[in-house]
Amino acid sequence: MKRLIPFAMLLLSPTPVLAGANDPALWITIDSEAVKPVSEAFAREGWAAPTPYLEKHDVTLLPVYESQLERIAQVMHDRFNRCAGFVTYETFQEAMASLTPPDMPAAAELTVPSYTLDSATTVNKLIAVLAESNIRSTINTMSAYTTRYYTSTTGVSSANWLRTHWASLGAGRSDVTVELFNHAAWAQPSVILTIQGTTLPNQVVVVGGHLDSTSSGSTAPGADDNASGIASFTEVIRAAMAVGYRPARTVKFIGYAAEEVGLRGSKEIAAYFKNNGVDVVGVLQLDMTNYPSTRSDVKVGVVTDYTNAAQNTFLRNLITTYVGIKQANSTCGYACSDHASWYNQGFAASIPHEALVPEGNPYIHTVNDTIARSGSTANHALHFAKIAAAFVAELGEGSAP
Repeated sequence: MKRLIPFAMLLLSPTPVLAGANDPALWITIDSEAVKPVSEAFAREGWAAPTPYLEKHDVTLLPVYESQLERIAQVMHDRFNRCAGFVTYETFQEAMASLTPPDMPAAAELTVPSYTLDSATTVNKLIAVLAESNIRSTINTMSAYTTRYYTSTTGVSSANWLRTHWASLGAGRSDVTVELFNHAAWAQPSVILTIQGTTLPNQVVVVGGHLDSTSSGSTAPGADDNASGIASFTEVIRAAMAVGYRPARTVKFIGYAAEEVGLRGSKEIAAYFKNNGVDVVGVLQLDMTNYPSTRSDVKVGVVTDYTNAAQNTFLRNLITTYVGIKQANSTCGYACSDHASWYNQGFAASIPHEALVPEGNPYIHTVNDTIARSGSTANHALHFAKIAAAFVAELGEGSAP
């Protein structure tokens, strides 16, 4: 079903109270069932309700202002347990184009890897040196920032710290580089560490998670959401350096900016890779890894929507073979994390969640998202570091002499 409003009417749409010269007009796509709760939240703030421009395949296109993104993110978390649950676009044209299925890379353009598990020696070397204490340290460092919100000075500082930390881990390796991916529309950069592949350097494996945080209170520690995901694969980087792992395929570890306000960082990066013809053979997203369910014994929720079925089977096999904890399928909803950005560009993406999605951390997006809520340890996040290590070693191939 489609609902259309003449473009001229958009010029007459009410302006939110907070809008001003420094409050850019943006567009979002959001699950249609969320339009009413968002409108109700706007009314409580004294803002005019956003005017739906188009609805297609249960996704609605809305005009909003940048100052409203944080409130929308709160609604999506409180009502739908999604983070972020919507996608933000700088232009109307880009937003409209997103509602039409993109031209996916042709089979000849993307490598479909073998999902046979044949790198046990390398996986086990990596897993053997993973340490809970290092993951915990990274969580504590990142959650100590007052906020990592994408427009804040501390949000920028946290990204710069991550770049410096990753560079220190890769020091002495000529095949390792760390760079900032700057975004024109906001201050916080994304961070990318690359280990150059030895024999298949043009094929790329991506492991990522968002580095920003948000909260409805005075601070946004974001210990679980998502310092935990960043910390889990940061420990994989350290382990890879410790055992001298050199992948056959190029491996990129990415800390995305601005996920909480519509997957903005990962959307730009995934589009950049697509537009530049990068052969991404697989993407793993870690978003919330350190709060075990208190309602069931499922330790990993394998998200089945907006992900690749074949790679999900590979992921389940990795968990069974190398981690040995209980897993189950789960669904996350529209644009619930950065994996959706890669999926929307036609790349194979997967996301293992800390629990079945409805059983995840209830304290995220509040001042209480601290490591204390996870028992002041990173024991659960260590499971996900093992998953990421197995993903890197099996998909990246190569060796650790």
